[in-house]
Formats: sequence, structure tokens, C-alpha cells
Amino acid sequence: MASQPIDLDQEEDSEEEEPEGAPAVSMTTRDLNVDEETSSQGKASGSGKRKRLLKSKWWQYFEILPKLEGEDLRCKCKACGITYKAESSMGTGNLRRHILNQCLKQKTSDIAQALLEQGDKSLAIRSQRFNQERFRELLILAIVKHDLPFQFVEYEAIRSIFTYLEPQVNYFTRNTARTDILKMHKNECNRIAQEMHSCPGKICFTSDLWTSIATDGYICLTAHFIDSNWVLQKRIINFSYMPPPHSGIALCDKINSLFNVWGIQRKVFTITLDNAAANDVFVGLLRDQLGLNCSLVSGGEFLHVRCCAHILNLIVQEGLKRIDSSVDKIRECVKYVKGSQVRKQKFIESVTQTSLDSKKSLRQDVPTRWNSTYLMLSSAMYYRRAFNHLRLADTNFTHCPSVDEWGQVEKIFKFLEVFYETTTLFSGVKYPTANLYFPRIFTVQLTISQALQSSDDFMRSMANRMFHKFDKYWKDYNILFAIAVIVDPRFKMQFVEFCYNKLYGHGSNELSLVRSKLVSLFEEYMHMGIASKVSTSSASSSSHSAIDDNASLALNLGSGCMDVLKEFDTFQSLEFIGRAQKSQLELYLEEPTIDRITKLDILGFWKAHQFRYPDLAQMARDILSVPISTVASESAFSTGGRILDQYRSAMKPDVVEALVCCRDWLAGGKETTEVGLNDLTENIMNLFTNEDTGSKPTATHD
Repeated sequence: MASQPIDLDQEEDSEEEEPEGAPAVSMTTRDLNVDEETSSQGKASGSGKRKRLLKSKWWQYFEILPKLEGEDLRCKCKACGITYKAESSMGTGNLRRHILNQCLKQKTSDIAQALLEQGDKSLAIRSQRFNQERFRELLILAIVKHDLPFQFVEYEAIRSIFTYLEPQVNYFTRNTARTDILKMHKNECNRIAQEMHSCPGKICFTSDLWTSIATDGYICLTAHFIDSNWVLQKRIINFSYMPPPHSGIALCDKINSLFNVWGIQRKVFTITLDNAAANDVFVGLLRDQLGLNCSLVSGGEFLHVRCCAHILNLIVQEGLKRIDSSVDKIRECVKYVKGSQVRKQKFIESVTQTSLDSKKSLRQDVPTRWNSTYLMLSSAMYYRRAFNHLRLADTNFTHCPSVDEWGQVEKIFKFLEVFYETTTLFSGVKYPTANLYFPRIFTVQLTISQALQSSDDFMRSMANRMFHKFDKYWKDYNILFAIAVIVDPRFKMQFVEFCYNKLYGHGSNELSLVRSKLVSLFEEYMHMGIASKVSTSSASSSSHSAIDDNASLALNLGSGCMDVLKEFDTFQSLEFIGRAQKSQLELYLEEPTIDRITKLDILGFWKAHQFRYPDLAQMARDILSVPISTVASESAFSTGGRILDQYRSAMKPDVVEALVCCRDWLAGGKETTEVGLNDLTENIMNLFTNEDTGSKPTATHD
């Protein structure tokens, strides 16, 4: 008599055997109906043994093996050869699980076809094996990348999702997650150290201080360098706890100790800082410390770079201390329009009547932030006709500027536009190369100089205050940035000559100083290149096979004499370069400039010419990596603020550093949080400049 069909959607109470050599099976659900007819086993008298009807589709993947005397009937997988019991009482659930989840040699197309035949069942094809270690690693990466709390791994709903995806998943606690992140930070530190040590040139740094919500001080140290592929790299290498006092001595000890930990004392080129009073003392002490190993270029003359974005904001803030009455009227106009819904509606009607786009925002400024004043003037200039129309339509509107006052507003707006665009460039999250600095600062100085000649008393007074502040910080510019624009093939020395002639007249001492510094800096790099070649040559010759005894005795001159001969090799190389051919710098400067409007990848240019001008290219590599602002470090404070929020303010400093640094490193230094101009201008109000006394308070960045 034929047996009843088996419904595999329900639990099979029959015993199932694990395959020989197969991994443990963790599936318990039945999601396939299979009709399977079997006949009684053994011999039947008279008619003999009836053939078994195999109706389940899973049998097509298996081969029935001959039954041996005294053993159960078995089947073998056609792909991998693993065997299972094939008795009628066993069902086919074990065969189905083997094909879908365990068989390593089964073709994906076969599995997909089997799933499609299930009709209304799930069509998702899951991986053949669940990797617990990979799951844990991905979860830790998600915590770091998305600023998730460690307790995320213990959320009940999250664990329910994981259980649904993999019933046998092994969970771990928040303490384990914290430990894993610290291990990740340690491993990544080794990789970053190797990356910095292997970079061909020097390393530039930015540093800034930050106060957390728990009033704990932190110092951020960011490294900037150009790698062997001529790609500008940025790495936040430290986000360390910095206890008070934040004096110059304390800052020097902290930064110098961080350099020692990374082993990069001899690779330091510059460090970019804001204009806090303590930073001058700090840089002076750091220059003395690093100068002990004679590793600083030009004796540390270019070590200190002032944050251009902060200086520019200080200059504009100084100029706007006493604002013109026309700007006050614009401020009152905006306040009036935003005062009530009825006034807003009347203003919109005026905008419509004057055929202007009402979607453009009407900005109201914050008097302590000059960039917001610029944006207010920009929007007011756009709606100028609408304000004039509103004055005629609304008798209560009495703040509208006159024609002359609108002209004054336009002058101030165009004057501030140069500073706004320059600050936007300097505070860019893409961290522009140093060659962009000089043209912008020249434009700023030229704008101030022209305003000093203005017939308008307010413009002249504002420019005079700004000029004194500019003269304090940028009287000589930073010569390093003047050299940076010279290594830009679109400008070269001609642009520097043009700028200095326009500002100081022909044959100025300032231009002569730039020329002499350029030549001396290049000669220093040329000496470093020759020393490197001599060292390489000596190492290569020492590896050659030994010469015969007689020649060895003839050349055995002693170590003192050999040192003299090495000095002669260097002298001979310099003499040859000086007499027989022009220097790389001279050849480069004599070549015609590239069209200024050409979109040029300056790092790509020097990568292509590094073999033609090896020493000059090495100098360009170091100079172009100098950061012109501290935005790179300040961007880390936004991440720190999300990590140390009101719910996690007690997190230990080593964990905070691991989270901030790992997030930056795993993104390759490319994922950054944009620092807005509002943040930069707000920070100005928290700084003690050089004209003040006392140590610098740690600026709070939100």
C-alpha cells in the first residue's frame, strides 16, 4: 500500500542524519511542500519489491547509491559527493538545506532555479556560509563611520533584525565593541605610521584646541603630505586630551611628545596655527627642540604658518567695528519685513510687482559675524527694487535707503566680496594647495590699497583700519607662499614681479628678498639631493664583489681619508652643476608659462616633470602640501562634538581619540565635515590675538 504524501511545511519528527564531513545545520523551518511516495521496504512475497516513486525536485541533485547488506539506503550529492540517508522516513528537508546553504560546489544558477520553482516563496539567495568574524567587523565599522553609541550592539530591535537574518548569530556587548575599536585604532596606527615614514617628502601639520561639552580640553594634530603618487593626503593623527594650562610651554611639550611617538621629528616642515598669543612662544620652543637634530629646512625659518582664514577674519572685523549708517538702514529694512506675517506678504507682493524671484532668501545679519553682514547686503541689493516699491505701497515703511545710500551699500558690498570669496577658498574642505594663497592675498592687499585712495570718508576710514591689521600679519607676506606660486607653471616668477611692482614699485627690496630666498631654498634642496645620491652610491658600491688583494692594499687609505674623498665627490658634483650647465630652477623659469586660464592639476604637472627637475620637484612637493588654514583640524571638532554629546560626555579620552582618528583613516582622509564661515567668524571672538596678553582659552566649536 502506498504511503501518504509528506508535507515539509510542518516539523519533521523523523530523525535526520548529518552528512559525513558536512557542517552543522541550523535551519528548522520548512518552507517547501513535497509529495513523496514510498513503498514498504524489504521483500514482498509473490510480486517482488515495488519501485520507489521519487517526486521531490531535490532528488535531481542526488544519486541513489546501491543498498548494501545490513546498511540503510543512502544517496550522494552529484556536485560535492557528500552522502545522506535516503530512507522514506527521513524526508527531503536535509537534501534541500544541503543544496541551498551547504554545498560548496553547487552552481548558483541551479540554486536560483530551485528558488524560482518555489513560487510565492522568497527569491533571495543568501551566502553559502555566515562569517561571524566578518559580521562583527562590519558592525564595528558602522559604529565608527556613523557615530553610533556602543550600546547600539545591545539594542533589542537591532538584535531581532540580526536574528532574522542569521538565527545562529553570536552577539557581543558594548564593552566588547569598545575593546574592538581600541584594537582597530592600534592596528591602524601602525599603518598610518608606515604611510608617513614612506612618503618621499616632508610633512606639514595643522593643530588647534577644542573644549568638549564636559569642558575637557582636546588638541587635534593633523598631518598633510604628498605621497609617492603625487596625491595630497590628510590624516588626523591625534585627538588627544589636553589638560590646562594651554601655555606655549605646555603646547610645545605636548606636540613634541606626539612627534616622538610617531617617530617623525625629522620629517616636520611646517605647522599651521591660529593667532593665539601662546602659539608664538610654542613655535619658538618647538623650533629649538627640532633644531637639535638639524632636520628643519632653512633652520626652521618657515616652520610657523599663520592660519590665513583667521587672519582675514580679524582684518575684516577690524574694518567693520564702526559700520556705516546705510548698512544700519539695510538691517532695519530686513527687520521690518520679517517683523510680521502681514509685512512679509506685502513684501512678497512688491517682489512680484517688480518681477523678481521670491525664492531667494532675504538674510538678516548677526553684527558680530561679518560674513552674515555681507550676505545680508547681497540679498538686499537683489531686492533693491522691491524695497523701493514697498516704500510707496506701505506708509509705515520708513527705513528704505535713499539713492545715495544705496550707492554706498553697493560700494561696501563690492569691497567685502573680495574678502568673502577669499575666506571661502581658504576655509574649503578640500584643503587647497599652497599656490592658491599668493594671488588671493595680493588681491586683498590691492583692494585695501585702492580703498585708501577713495574719496568716500567711510571707505577710507575702514580701509585704513584694515590696512594696519593687514600690515601687522602680512607685511612681508609669507615668503614660502610667494615661492609656492612660483612653482605654479601658470605664474612663475613673472607674477610675483608683477604683484610686487604694482604694490611697491620697480626694484623693491621685497622682490629682491623673494629672489634670494627662492635661490637659497632651492640650493638647500639640491644639496639634499646630492647627499642622497652620494649615500646611495656608497651603499651600492659596498655591495659589489671584493677586488683583488693588490688593489685593495693600494686603496686602503683609512677612514679619515675616505671622508675627505666623499667631500670631494660632493664638491665635484656642485662644481659641475655650477659651471657646465644651468640649474633646474633656471631651466624651469626660462620656459614659457602655461596659459593662466588653463585648468591645471599642479600636482599632476610635477608628477610628470619629477624626473626632469628632480630637486625642484622635491621642493615643490613639500611647499605645495603646506596648509593655508587650520580648517583641517577644526573639521575634526564637529565629529568630536557628535561623539561627546550630552549622552556620552563621560567617554574616556583614549576612546574618543580612537573614534575620531579611525573615522578619518578609514575614509582615507577624504570624508570631512565642512566648516562653515559662521564657525570661523564665531571662533574669532574666542581668540586672544598677539596684541592681547595671557594664555589662550580653548575655543569651543559646536
